[in-house]
Amino acid sequence: MNLTRTLQAAVAALALTAAACNAPTKKGDAARVVNVLDIHSVPVDLQVPPISSGAPTAGRRVCVTAPEYAGTEVHHVLYLPSDWVAGQTYPVLVEYAGNGPYRSKRGDVSSGLVEGSSLGYGISGGVGFLWLCLPFVDETGTHNQRQWWGSVQRTVDYCKAVVPRVCAQYGGDPQAIVLVGFSRGAIACNYIGLRDAEIAALWRGFVCHSHYDGVRAWPYANSNREAAAERLTRLGDRPQWISHERSVDTTQHFLDTVGASGRFTFRALPYDNHTDTWALRDIPLRRELRTWVADVTSTPR
Repeated sequence: MNLTRTLQAAVAALALTAAACNAPTKKGDAARVVNVLDIHSVPVDLQVPPISSGAPTAGRRVCVTAPEYAGTEVHHVLYLPSDWVAGQTYPVLVEYAGNGPYRSKRGDVSSGLVEGSSLGYGISGGVGFLWLCLPFVDETGTHNQRQWWGSVQRTVDYCKAVVPRVCAQYGGDPQAIVLVGFSRGAIACNYIGLRDAEIAALWRGFVCHSHYDGVRAWPYANSNREAAAERLTRLGDRPQWISHERSVDTTQHFLDTVGASGRFTFRALPYDNHTDTWALRDIPLRRELRTWVADVTSTPR
């Protein structure tokens, strides 16, 4: 057992050293890495809490059906931090999941379900933030959509209704909400989160990991650069964290090309994995992301 732990620690140290050496520190640096690693070689130090039944309480993650969707399978997942106390105010992480079901040759998994997200929990470590995982609502309005958008308008309306309601009920700070997403969810940060002026006004900042709206064409309406550039006009000067496995060059080039005016932080992870579970591991980029989110949510709008 001691030998196993020693080997795990050695592998983790190697990964952390490589990550620290390869991660770019500012926009002008080369936004790519050379020594590609496997994130599964780094032990996790966080486990996303299981889904619990009943009403939301401190330290529990529960499925919630919005009153507008009573009698359907449409639902979101809410986690109240372990230090949650009624009457106090907390910043909020709102998350959209990747497509699913998906499994890579490296064993990376995305279920496409609200229950399968990890990024927000990795950022918060389970304390200090409300964590709200929202669905993409299908065209019938009866189920959560596992691949792509379902009904864009239903999804946007769901977000507009549920985010303010959760803030009012559980002490979320409406001036400190960060929209977070992995893969499909990363694209959704702009595709859904900047869909119109009303939904765009909800966010203090954005965390987009692995893909970005407008960088490439996808099999759905308005995925082209021109439409994405129009959505970006609603970003203003708000900050976005943009990360990707191996390289963020294509996203940086896209944003330069369309003349986007946001405050962008680009980070390439030294791992070849398409997953959000890197945030469940103690690596330098998670530490940096946590500092970034803390700064964003504590800075007055």
